Order: sequence, then structure tokens, then C-alpha cells
Amino acid sequence: MARHAALADMKDGAGQLLDQGLALYFPEPHSFTGEDVGELQIHGSRASVMAVLAALSSLPGFRPAEAGEFTRRAFENGRMDLTAVEGLADLIRAETEHQRRQALGQAGGRLKQLYEGWARRLTYGRAMIEAEIDFSDEEDIPGSVADRIWPDLEALAGEIAAHLKGARAGEIVRNGFRVALVGAPNAGKSSLLNALADRDVAIVSDIPGTTRDVIEVRLDVGGHLVLLMDTAGIHDSDNPVELEGIRRTMTTAETADLVLELRSLEGAGGAVDAVLAPNRILVGTKSDLVEGSLPDLPASGLLVSSKTGDGLDDLLAVISSRISEMDVARNDPLPTRDRHVLLLEECRMDLMAAVLGTGDPLEIRSERLRMAATALGRITGSVDVEELLGVIFSEFCVGK
Repeated sequence: MARHAALADMKDGAGQLLDQGLALYFPEPHSFTGEDVGELQIHGSRASVMAVLAALSSLPGFRPAEAGEFTRRAFENGRMDLTAVEGLADLIRAETEHQRRQALGQAGGRLKQLYEGWARRLTYGRAMIEAEIDFSDEEDIPGSVADRIWPDLEALAGEIAAHLKGARAGEIVRNGFRVALVGAPNAGKSSLLNALADRDVAIVSDIPGTTRDVIEVRLDVGGHLVLLMDTAGIHDSDNPVELEGIRRTMTTAETADLVLELRSLEGAGGAVDAVLAPNRILVGTKSDLVEGSLPDLPASGLLVSSKTGDGLDDLLAVISSRISEMDVARNDPLPTRDRHVLLLEECRMDLMAAVLGTGDPLEIRSERLRMAATALGRITGSVDVEELLGVIFSEFCVGK
């Protein structure tokens, strides 16, 4: 019976019992792929799974599915669009709560609904222009009908621009907030990395230059993925290996969302001067080794001890606050991949070229809108030029 679980014995061609489990049948189109699908739920041991798969593979016409084949079939059968496919992939890999929420919304079609709504407005605008170009001599077509669509298309360009502003927030949720630990050798970078990760990730030594490459740790901070990166110490050196490590440190710092500039307080006294960029925070390390009063830091600076744990909660709170400032917890759907951003920007530029091209022939402006619609359709994977004629003939009584 369709969509009902039945307890069944799983046997091979020789009648040997392999396992006992549940069998379900999902007839088309009400299945994940949109095709007839049978599902076997068996015990999850490696031996059971391999035995059942071997028995199925021995049947005529049966073969193991290729990587992502079920999802691809779902896309090809119209069950999912490309943004939902990408959302499902992100959901499978989600490590934090915010990643789960964003991926679940995308897999559920939130981006698709937004982009398809924009596509309908573009299609309507193109239809009005095509109607004026091709059927202007028909009495059913009112004059200058195209003039009515430009204010809405200009507003649409503004909506796309506002949507693009959230791209960085969407990327941070999906790929992580990058935090670089930089400083001189023996500033306590590796110790701080180990303390925040709560395990020995990096080698800690009093010998300068122990870290020569970027070491990355993935942390869950307030439901957000944080990529904490330990880097080679910055100092003068003639050693080519150390110089390469320092070069990678500088590159990491330049691309990080937040830079923690570590300075050892061992033997320090008085104030610590610092002029830092907005995305940098001064962190005084080894505060447990300071004799007497602790030195003064800038207002945004922090004092920590990787040995005693003092100041680590404050540091995590600051990182969480910096993430929140980027508005990554917003509920509206956000572009999450570079291809989304590139195609949306292409769509917006073609759309604005059409809106602002008041001196261009109507055919040129229509072509600009076609290009904008194509770019938008490539995001979801649905570029249907037949929709254009459907709108034209539904709006007017042409050819009756």
C-alpha cells in the first residue's frame, strides 16, 4: 500500500534472510524525486547494509546511485530548484544552529519564492513591452502600455540591491566568521587557540617560530560557526620558511572578519599603546604572569590568561557581539553563494540599464530586461521563455 510501512523479511535471490525491516512505497509524483520510489529501512550495521545492497545490485536494472543522483532527479523532475538543492547540501553539512536555520529555509524554498516573485514582475514588464512592439496596431492594445511598468521595475532593482547587502551575512552563516590570531612569536597565540578549542590543537613551546602555517579550528559561538585561525609569529627573519609563514599570516589577517592582535603582558607594566583598524582588537595575553597591577589597554582591548581561563568568556562574548553587528540573525532570506551574488548583480545592472535607457529604442530596453530575467532564472535553474507569451495572451485579447 502506498505510503504505508510494512514489516518485511529482506532475503537474497537464494532465499537467505539478510535482515528484517520496514518497506515503503511512494508512487509518482508524491516522492522525493517525483518518480516511483521504494524505500527499505533496515538495521544500520555495516554488514546488514552491505548485504542488502549486494542483493539489490544483483537484480537486473539495479545499480548503486551516483553521488547526489536522487537530488538531481528531484531537480530535473521539478521537485526542487537549484537554491533548494544548495540548501539541502548545506543542511546536511550544518554544524551550528544558525547554519541549520538558514539551510532549512533555503531548502524549503524561501529563496525560490523570493526570486520567482521577482521573475514574475520581470516577465510582466517584458510582456507589456513586447505587446507594444509587436501588437501596437491591434485595437486591444492601449498606447504606451510599456510606460506603466518602469516604476515597478525601478523599485525591483532597489529590492535586489537591498537583498545583495545581506550577502556577506549569508556567507558568514554558511562558511563561518573568520577570526585570525596574529602577533609576535610567543605572544600566546597557540595557547589561546588551544584554550578556546578546549583541546590541544597547536603545538605550544617557548621556542619562537613553532607555528609556521595557518592552523584552523571550528568553534560554535552562540550558534554561529567561527573559524579561529592561529598564524605564524610576525618578526624579522631571513629564514625562507618563516618568511612564507609570515606572508600567510598577513594574507589571513587581510581576509579575516576579525583580527585579534595578541601581545604578551609578561613583564609588562603601565599602558599598552595601540592604534588598530576597526576590525582589530588588542588582546593582552599571559595576564597570570603579570606582577603587580595589570597594564592599561585601549577601551576595546581585553586581558586573558590561557592558563587560568581568565577573560576567555569576555573574549567569546566580544566575538559573538561582532557577529551580531553584521546582522547575520536576520530572518529574511539571504544569498549564500558567490554565484547568487554574481547573477543577482548581473540582473540588477541589466535591469537598471533598461530603466535608465529612456533614449534607447524599446527593443533595446526589452533585450536588457530579457538578459536580466535570464540571469535571475539561472539562480533557480528555471529559465522559461514560454512564460512570456502566456502573460501577453492572458493580459490582452490579441488574436481572438
